[in-house]
Amino acid sequence: MKRKRIVVMGFMGSMPIAGVIWQHIHYIVGMQRLGQDVYYIEDSARLPYNPETFEVTNEFDYAARLLGRLSREFGFKNRWAFCARYLPGNPTAGLPLKKIRQLYREADAILNVCGTQEFNEDLLVSDRILYVESDPGVEQIKIDKGVKSTIEYLRRHRALFTFGENIGTKSFPVPTHGFKWLPTRQPVVTDLWRTKRSPSRAAVFTTVANWSTSGLKDISWRGRKYLWSKSREFLRFVSAPQKARETFEMATNIEHATTRRKFERNGWRLTCPLQMSVDYWLYRDYIQRSKGEFTVAKDQYIRLNTGWFSDRSACYLAAGRPVITQETGFTKIYDGKAGLLSFRSLGEIVDAAKQINRDYPKHSRAAYDLAREVFESEKVLKSILDRAGI
Repeated sequence: MKRKRIVVMGFMGSMPIAGVIWQHIHYIVGMQRLGQDVYYIEDSARLPYNPETFEVTNEFDYAARLLGRLSREFGFKNRWAFCARYLPGNPTAGLPLKKIRQLYREADAILNVCGTQEFNEDLLVSDRILYVESDPGVEQIKIDKGVKSTIEYLRRHRALFTFGENIGTKSFPVPTHGFKWLPTRQPVVTDLWRTKRSPSRAAVFTTVANWSTSGLKDISWRGRKYLWSKSREFLRFVSAPQKARETFEMATNIEHATTRRKFERNGWRLTCPLQMSVDYWLYRDYIQRSKGEFTVAKDQYIRLNTGWFSDRSACYLAAGRPVITQETGFTKIYDGKAGLLSFRSLGEIVDAAKQINRDYPKHSRAAYDLAREVFESEKVLKSILDRAGI
């Protein structure tokens, strides 16, 4: 089969947080393993964030250094670019603007990962841009509310993919208005996560979370507000470790002292996420050293029954670490009876922890097998290209 030229577009240079970095790397390496000719391009008017200075700035030195290092480690050296559309003359790091324009003209597919890429005249020469939505619910509601800019933006894509695997079915309440949403999920290169190391006896269930996201994508629909935040759900289940007689650890940034004390009183161990958020290898090690993951989902994903599943939880599974996570409608798609256990209530969290403790090796094997079966990058990405007619 002829080798395809694939451009992956995203924001891991401008938002260089470990979870975001891994999310993009799985697309790049996964496409490489399908035998494709892969490039990574950031071409945005958004100002980048520098985690060393904690500033959003028009300088892109940190982003360029990071992308250069990633390109050497993951096999796309001399196949990346950062274009600062926010500066006069659109200066670049990596490939020059002339080469970027050529790639847009010649690419067999351009993946708009997480749907964050805004359009410009250079990019719009392509009719092979694929939208990959990681946060289902908001765009569908905007379509239903008739938001013209959203409708026009989405229509410029060749195909629309979403992690909301229930969208377009009777299980999802928001009308699609003729938009065809194709279900997909986070691709994971499982051998980048697999470890022969068993968790130590001191290992606990962990998770990584950004506490302060509500408000960024909160949206109202038919008289009800839907939050783009996990914080409310964590608070709903704050007593989970105490009830399950387990220590749960969360790497997060809760600044409110009263809230922190509430978690600590209920058996939570809170740790600073700062170092692992900028060191993607340390982030991987944190997951591999965990007993498993306990986490919740965002309010929007749950109440809209999207069928969404976390890209980070998929990494836990690939590391052979069982996951206990909140139900979003995903179990009817890939039923998790072992390795992946869902919950809607405190009692189900307690039962899930007991099941995993009763036969940890079984649940560890099942977690890895599920990652291979459901999230393996070559399977997920081949399906995207096939269904887009690439």
